[in-house]
Order: sequence, then structure tokens, then C-alpha cells
Amino acid sequence: MTDTPDTAYHYNVIRRALDVIDAAPAPGPSLEDLAAALGMSPAHLQRVFSRWVGVSPKRYQQYLALDHARRLLRERFTTLATANEVGLSGAGRLHDLFVTWEAMSPGDYAKGGAGLEIVWGWTDSPFGPALVMGTEKGICGMAFASETGPEAAMADLCARWPDARFREDPAALAPWAKAAFATGGTPRLHLIGAPFQIKVWEALLHIPSGHVTTYSEIAGAIGTPRAIRAVGTAVGRNPVSWLIPCHRALRKSGGLGGYHWGLPVKRAMLAYEAAQEDAGAPA
Repeated sequence: MTDTPDTAYHYNVIRRALDVIDAAPAPGPSLEDLAAALGMSPAHLQRVFSRWVGVSPKRYQQYLALDHARRLLRERFTTLATANEVGLSGAGRLHDLFVTWEAMSPGDYAKGGAGLEIVWGWTDSPFGPALVMGTEKGICGMAFASETGPEAAMADLCARWPDARFREDPAALAPWAKAAFATGGTPRLHLIGAPFQIKVWEALLHIPSGHVTTYSEIAGAIGTPRAIRAVGTAVGRNPVSWLIPCHRALRKSGGLGGYHWGLPVKRAMLAYEAAQEDAGAPA
């Protein structure tokens, strides 16, 4: 994996903090108790947390609460049918992604990646070790291994294009990987999927950072309002997590639903985006 000490250190602090928070009874540990559990001073923990997220650990715990998804649906629900018209796809302060993407043709997709070379490499991310894969056209895969483990993440992505040639080359992917996690980054994407899947993934790209939608809204936005189950399956098969923000799709009830790389990762992504959005909002 690439050696990025600051990012790795910050992630490890946050990850350990989340473990302590998850294990603690409501309303969660105080700053002093959390710092003591991590072997840090309260002031140091506060600085690391604020630098990474933009809010205090106490405020962050509120975003990680079990009812946070329901609050997002009440307060930051996005109607995808109008999102593109009003320019919401670039509204988020954290992740103003103006991504460019190119989709593989249905015929090429049906070949299972035959004749395609995919380079791969590991990088640190705010959500743990990230596996990034790409073709000459852009990033085609991104997985997070903090819950599944690196071997399972690698096997999962490789199985999506079984006949492709895979080559390890993290240096070749480094510029795109850096852009993927940078505010205002502009990574290139190469969408490799069936036509219906790609329509769903394109809809996900219109959900702004810090906002959410539902599977039924996505189904309506792509013109198949009754295909909610198929939409859910396509969301779950999204190969480029984070950049194609499947973590912003929730159940109509406000439940988190599933997440391919583990619900703790989905919760952390939603909390991270909401905290950054609020931190950047005018007073």
C-alpha cells in the first residue's frame, strides 16, 4: 500500500475512535473519555478530528447516530427528477466532483473484460485501505477493505471482469486515486457494466454531497418506476464506491439498507459528508 503517513494516521485515529463509540452505551463517550481510551490528550484528539472532519467528536457522534439516515431523508432528500436541472450534481462543498466518464459498450461488457488490461493498486483513504482499479480511460473499480479484508476486496473486483488482464501498478493510478479523495478532485471514470446498471450509476452521480435519495426515486429518475428491486441490485453492484455515491441511496423507511463494503463504511461516508457540508455552511 502507498505510504501516506498523515492520511493513514488520521484514519487510524478515527477508526479506533469509531470502535470506542460503537461499543459505548448512548449517548456515547465524552471527549475526555474518548481521548483516554485512545491514549491521547483531549486537545490533540479534538485537533485531529476537526482537521479530518471539520466538527468535534461529539458532533460527529450525532451524525453516526442510528436515526441519522432518517434525518437526512427529512432534511436533505434529493428528488433526482429535478436534480440535474437545478445543478445539484455539483452542489456539495466536500466533493464537488465534475467527473468525466465513458461507458463500455454492451458488446464489450458481455465479453467479461476479454482483451482489457486493468491496472490496480492500494491507497490510503479516509475510510481505510482502498483498492483502486483503472483502465487507460479512467477508474473502473474502487473497494474498501476495512471490513471485508484486502483479499476479499481484490477477489470481488477481479471477479467482475474475469477475462481481463490485471497488472499491479499503483504509480500509474496515483493521480486518479489522489483526485478521488481530494476536495474538488476531477477523476476520470470508466464505467464497465450492463446498460441498466450504467443508467443507475449515472443517476447516483446526480446526488450532491451531504444529501440522500431512495431506491424508488432512482427507479423513477431513470424511467423504470416499478424496477425498485432491480435498481437496488444495480446500486449494490456499483464497482466504483465513493465516486459513484451508492452510499447516498437509502431505503424509503430511512433505513441504511445494505452496503457492499460494510455498513460501518457507509455510515462513516454519510457522516463525513454531512459533517463537512455543515462545517462549510454559512453561520
